[in-house]
Amino acid sequence: MSAKTISIIILTALLTIFLMVNTEPVDFDFLVTTLPVSKLLVIGICIIIGFIIGFVVGRPRKTISSYDDEIERNQPVSNKKELSDEDRDYIS
Repeated sequence: MSAKTISIIILTALLTIFLMVNTEPVDFDFLVTTLPVSKLLVIGICIIIGFIIGFVVGRPRKTISSYDDEIERNQPVSNKKELSDEDRDYIS
């Protein structure tokens, strides 16, 4: 296993232990009401929301794959060159 996999397993185990230790109820103030909610639920929801926000913010942006397509669109049709069979074999 790689170091990344081992570190993910260790962090997941530590997070699970942390959540299981904090199961007592706490008062959760929401607008006007106060509700008794388990710490496990509050921490778990915060972790899930943080993961979703981190995933959305951290994903790569869509980029133009190649500027060659844009250049070819602006060229007249007669100037387009076809690849030879040898070139196609080399590329693939």
